[in-house]
Parts: sequence; structure tokens; C-alpha cells
Amino acid sequence: MPWILRLSSWMLATAVVGITTHAADAGSFTRGCAARDLQLLIVIEEQELAGSMSAEKVSDALLEMMHARIVCHHGRVLDALAIYDAVAEVVRPIRSGRALATEIK
Repeated sequence: MPWILRLSSWMLATAVVGITTHAADAGSFTRGCAARDLQLLIVIEEQELAGSMSAEKVSDALLEMMHARIVCHHGRVLDALAIYDAVAEVVRPIRSGRALATEIK
């Protein structure tokens, strides 16, 4: 086999391994975004069912989550997770200590 064919097959193999590795890394990062997305969707649904979030606030949160999905899809996972954290701050239920005060003896 001529040396040029061996060189080109090694180059092709290197390219395939590089592409496969990059795709695997991207998949693992998007799993983190998907998990955070699901957590927030559950919190938003609970808040909406409880009637503690307005329709406008739900809509704004879902739009921001769509933005985070796009950012994550582009490979900027840390930026996407920061957006998810900002949405979580807005939709997080406010826990009041007064609800438990009646149980204190």
C-alpha cells in the first residue's frame, strides 16, 4: 500500500474519532440542560396549578426556557444553565414560616 493511502486513511480515522468524541461530549452536556429544564417545568406546573403564578409570568418563564434550550443546543451549556437559574429565581415558590408556626408548641 502506498504511503499516501496509509496517511489518508489515518487522517480519515482521526477525523471520525474527533467528530464522534465531540458528538458524545455535546450529548452529555445537553443531558444536563434537559434535566434542569424538566425540573423547572415541574416547578412551573405546580405553581400554575396552585394559582400562584399569573399566565403572563408563566409565558415569560417558558420563553426564557426556550432561549436557554437554544443556547444549550449551540454548545454554551454554562450560559444555558445560568439562564435556567435565573428562571428558577423568578418561579421559585416563596416558602413562608407562618404556615408552620401553628405547629410550634
